[in-house]
Amino acid sequence: MGVFVFLPLVLPLTALPIARLAEQHLHPRATTRLLTLLAAVLGLCSTLCLGLLVVVGTAQLPGNPLPDGWSDPEVRAAVPFAEVAGTAAIPLLTAALTVCGTALRRHHRIRARVHHALDALPAGADPAVLADDDPYAYAVPGTPARPGRPARPGRIAVSRRMLHSLDDDEVRALFAHERAHLTCHHHRALLAVRLAGCVNPLLLPLRSAVAFATERWADEEAAQVVGDRRLTARAVGRAALVARPAPHPQLAHFGPEPGPVPRRVAALLGPVPPARPWPPALTPAGLAALVAAAGTAASALCALNAAVALFVVLKAATPL
Repeated sequence: MGVFVFLPLVLPLTALPIARLAEQHLHPRATTRLLTLLAAVLGLCSTLCLGLLVVVGTAQLPGNPLPDGWSDPEVRAAVPFAEVAGTAAIPLLTAALTVCGTALRRHHRIRARVHHALDALPAGADPAVLADDDPYAYAVPGTPARPGRPARPGRIAVSRRMLHSLDDDEVRALFAHERAHLTCHHHRALLAVRLAGCVNPLLLPLRSAVAFATERWADEEAAQVVGDRRLTARAVGRAALVARPAPHPQLAHFGPEPGPVPRRVAALLGPVPPARPWPPALTPAGLAALVAAAGTAASALCALNAAVALFVVLKAATPL
């Protein structure tokens, strides 16, 4: 495997420039999809290489259940600094998987609790208007069917105060924005980059970039629905000015992170962003996209090479 097993742990650095530049040259829909794909692939490769290092490290521990041949010198020679790297990888992978599992369980638990709370409202009420004096609005993704529990569709939760803070046209833009979060499945992209950041902290900047891109995507969808970009910009700005954290902590889990609202408003007051899936090659964003694509491809190849190499070495070291 050589040093190639370590490269997927640092190659996420190649995705950081495009995370900052994509919004300037791509439609937020393309930005969301591109950055989510990069984060998912780079996160999986990092996890795979940590797992390979753990195999080498665990084989050296006394009393481990692995075959004795897996601790032979030829196996350790496949990884530089096998003893240090293998031993360090064990707590790192354990911590990464624990954080990922905790984030995943929390996401599904909060989603189920929010839907349970919304079930108290009249059936089919969408948006669900809550009698709260704190202005807020959230898109709550649906839950799949489980034994003994039917599937629940995604819903919009909005407070009475938020409705009173906006005029009718702005409310229509607000609902179109929140509905776009549901129909475009933005919660899936946000969960994917959140989990990727859990396994490799170098991917954390992609989480904030995707969060902003999904808000911009919903802004553009809302502007298309209401047919007025200036009205949508006014609704975004006014909702941000009056919004407060929801009194229910579960709802805040699905709300947008505090972000640069002036940039969103400025984008809506400008022309519609181009629908191209890739930035122009002879631009900083185009070069950054190429670097990110090359880094992601190299990470995948290194992870695959390390996995195949370790498999061959372990197979040769294991007696029949």
